[in-house]
Order: sequence, then structure tokens, then C-alpha cells
Amino acid sequence: MKNCVRILMIGDVSGSAGMGALFLGLSSLVRDEKIDFVIVNGENAAGGFGISVQDYQALKKLGADVITSGNHIWQKEEIFEILDKNEDILRPLNYPDPCTGHGYTVRKKNNLTIGVINAQGRIMMPPIDDPVKRIDKILRDIKKETPLVFVDFHAEDTLEKETVAFALDGKVTAVVGTHTHVQTADEKILPGGTAYITDLGLTGVTDAVIGSDPEKSIERQLTQLPLKSEVAEGEAHIQGVIIEADAQSGKAVSIKRFTK
Repeated sequence: MKNCVRILMIGDVSGSAGMGALFLGLSSLVRDEKIDFVIVNGENAAGGFGISVQDYQALKKLGADVITSGNHIWQKEEIFEILDKNEDILRPLNYPDPCTGHGYTVRKKNNLTIGVINAQGRIMMPPIDDPVKRIDKILRDIKKETPLVFVDFHAEDTLEKETVAFALDGKVTAVVGTHTHVQTADEKILPGGTAYITDLGLTGVTDAVIGSDPEKSIERQLTQLPLKSEVAEGEAHIQGVIIEADAQSGKAVSIKRFTK
């Protein structure tokens, strides 16, 4: 096993623009940065809302080792069977039992064993189970297989994201936020050795309103009508972080955010 591993975690993929950015840039990013394992949040791949079976298959072909999600995972009913049958696509762990799909997975790739957990916040989000308690409940089993554990915490509120990160500090390799589609500049290593960033950002059109068409967003703002967002068109980017971690201890060594 390598002494250090390099993990790529990619922010919410938004529609065809986001998928196109991955098609054009993911393989070179993995090659140039010597990435060992790729985690992608794909819950908005299908036109900005949900993920289709076709999107799932495309993300796997493009190089995603694990696909995480959030509250929009339930938008496309066709994905439910995939969620049940496959452990390389996750829904948030803390939805109440019984619930379709898997909230965590342990994957083997080459000589590595990587644990990935997907959890969701509760502030300004559906009132589901407590994320920290649910993560603590399954961590012991994951740690029997690997010290390398990466958490995608899909949440709205910064206070909640930071609180969960400190609650898990020293227990997992990284806690990264998703959902808000705006990349934050607060990447750091917490005192216990856990890498953290409040939000990975957006894989899609960043010159837009969280990946959506600005004109439609302005119209909704001015009229207060329940207008549906439309995914923006234009130049798209990949946003996320690269985390380097010690393979023996599971502690993070560095975290670097990027826009490609």
C-alpha cells in the first residue's frame, strides 16, 4: 500500500454542462494530479435535478469510483433500483430506515480500501435523522476495513457543516460540504487531522446563479412566482478538492481546492 493517497472529491455536477466539463477534463485532472480515487456528487446531473440511470453509467465511465448525492437523489424514480443494487452510488445515510439504497460504502481499488459516507443536514432541509449519530453508529464497522474515510455532508447551513466536521474530527479523513454550489475558501486540516471545506462548489456553469440561468432566477426574484430553475448554458468548470492522506493513520496531510 502507498504511504500517502490522493483523493479527488468533486462538487455537485449540474446538468449537461457539468457532465460535459467532466468529459473534457476529468481524465487529465486524474492523470496530472496522480489521483488514486475519485468521489463525485452527481445528484443534479439530470438537467439540474436528480440523476438518471444514463447519468450514473456515464459518470462511472468517466472515472467516478463513488457517486454521492443529497436531497435531489429522489427526483428520478428510475434510479431507485440502481441505488438498491449498487454500492458505488449513495444516498444520504441519515434518511430514516427502511429506505432505498446505501448511505455508505467501502470500496477496493488497486491496493487501496476507501470508505465513503454520504450524509445530509437538517437545518433548512428535511427533518431526517441526526447525521453525527448515524455516522458514529457505522464508523466502527468501516474502520475494521480501512482508516481512510471520506464524508460528503450535503447541507445548507454553514454552522451545521462546521459543527458536524468538528464532531467527526479525528474520526474520519475528511468532511466536505456540498449542496450550495458555491465553492468556499476555508479549506483546512482540523486539529484532529480531518480535512474540511464548507462547500466543494459546482461542476457546471459557474458564471450563473448556483448553476442556473440568471434570467430565470431574476424573474423569480422579481415576481415571487414558483418558477422552475433552468440549468445555465455556457462555459463549464470542474470544482472540488484534492486531499492527500496518510494511508496508515487515515489522517489528512493536505487539502487543496481547485477550479478547472
